[in-house]
Order: sequence, then structure tokens, then C-alpha cells
Amino acid sequence: MRLDEHILATGCSCSAQFMKTPKRIQPLIEDGLVDEVLRPLMSGKEATVYLVRCGDDIRCAKVYKDVAVRSFKQAVQYQEGRKVRNSRRQRAMEKGSRFGRDEQEKVWQSAEVDALYKLAAAGVRVPEAFGCFDGVLLMELITDGEGEVAPRLNDILIPQERVLEDHATMMRYVLRMLCVGLVHGDLSEFNVLMAEDGPVIIDLPQAVNAAGNNNAPTMLARDVANMTRYYAQYAPELAETRYAEEIWALYEAGALDPDMQLTGKYERDTSDVDVDSVLQQIEAAYEEEMERQERMKGDD
Repeated sequence: MRLDEHILATGCSCSAQFMKTPKRIQPLIEDGLVDEVLRPLMSGKEATVYLVRCGDDIRCAKVYKDVAVRSFKQAVQYQEGRKVRNSRRQRAMEKGSRFGRDEQEKVWQSAEVDALYKLAAAGVRVPEAFGCFDGVLLMELITDGEGEVAPRLNDILIPQERVLEDHATMMRYVLRMLCVGLVHGDLSEFNVLMAEDGPVIIDLPQAVNAAGNNNAPTMLARDVANMTRYYAQYAPELAETRYAEEIWALYEAGALDPDMQLTGKYERDTSDVDVDSVLQQIEAAYEEEMERQERMKGDD
């Protein structure tokens, strides 16, 4: 029996009988958006995720932590390029007033649900979003082939026959994200779930506007380096690929297509000084990330 079927058949989970409803979710229960909180699912650097029942569906409720206690660092570099339509709110955000900080927090929270809708429409496998309500994001529960909560990539071993296919899928998702102007910015094996239908990208509040953020090429390079390093544990030949350079060069040239076949190969065009400079930054970020991961292995 699948997890959701079991919970619905028994009426509630065992842990739900003893846990107190989180304060941030209580308004959603009062408004009929959530029927009950079943149990905590996971706690991360910017939010805590709960398993909740919404009618006949089991979903996730992601409760964002207050900015004062959230441990996600370098938020400023991720927020570069984010704008709001209301000029008063934009000025307040730029000045850093209390009102401005509150508005910035709303932008940070809404960025994820906006990205989920946009990426799903672009053919990137992400959890289906059902809306963000006062700092609580309701979204699809991702399950594995057994109907249980899908594990993160770092918690499992990938079957050898899936490695190259799944890596290619992730590179295609990075490409499609950039096709709609987004870079994940924090992509790694910790932010990808292994669902029954393949890898699913999660955790997108820090997704950056590629055209409006000067850090976008470096972030894209880091995203690609992280995923390549993970899959290269199983297929070492992947460490020699250069998908970040290939994707960014296509983006700079206005030649991206969501269904194009990537090669993982790239030879720098030295005739274009500006593109060359950006690609050098990408290569430096790639090499730095790979060296950092090697040092981490050495410390284990």
C-alpha cells in the first residue's frame, strides 16, 4: 500500500496524534486549505517541511523560517536583480528599512512558487505547486517507486544503468531553466529527489534571474559542477565534460533551445572578449568547486 493510501485508510499517521499544529499552518487549516498536519518531513536551512492532508490528497507544506533565524547565507547575491512592481516597496527594499525587509522576505518566499510554476511549464520536473499562503508553500509530495517519500540523491546509490541517463536529464533541466531565464543557484545532490519517474529538483527560493544577476554564470557553473561531481562517482568520464561552458555560451549567443542535444564539449571562441571573460569565470568556479570537493573527501 502506498504511503498516501495508508495514511488516508488509517485516518492519520501515528505521529500526528501527538504533534501540535505549527502556528504558521493553523490559518490554512482554518481556511480549509489543509485538513491536518500528519508529521514533520524534513528541516532545512531555510524552511521546515511537513506532511499534510488536504482532502483526499497527501501534500507537503513548506514553512519558511523567519529571516532572523534562517541559516541560508549570502542571500543578497541571490536577490540581485529581483524587482517588485510597486516603486514604494522597491525603494524600501533598497533602503533596508523594516518595511523593506518584510517586503524582501515576501519576495524571497514568492520566488520559489513562481519558479515552480515557470519551470513546470518549461518541462523541468519539479513538485507541483498549489500556492504560497503567508509563508507556507503547499506542494506535491514526491514519492518513489514503492509509493514512499522520495529520498534525496545523497541518501541513495544510483543503479549504474541509470547514471548517464539521469546526468543527461539534469543537464537538460539546467538548460531548460536557463531557457526561461532562471538559474537554480544551490543545485546539488541535497536538492534533488529520486522519484519513480526520475530526478526531481527542489528548493528554489534562491533561484536567480540570469539576465539581472551578475553572479548567474558562476552560480550556473557551480550547479553543473555539483551535479557532475555527484554522477562522476559512478561514471568518472563525466568529470571531463564542460556542460556549463556549453550552455552559457549558447545562452549568450541567444541560441538556447529547450529540446536541443547537448554534447558536454566546448572550445572557447577567443574572438569574443566579453564571452571569453565570462567563460573563464565559469571554468574557475568549476575548478574551485571540484578542488573543494576533493579536499572534503580527504578530510573524511
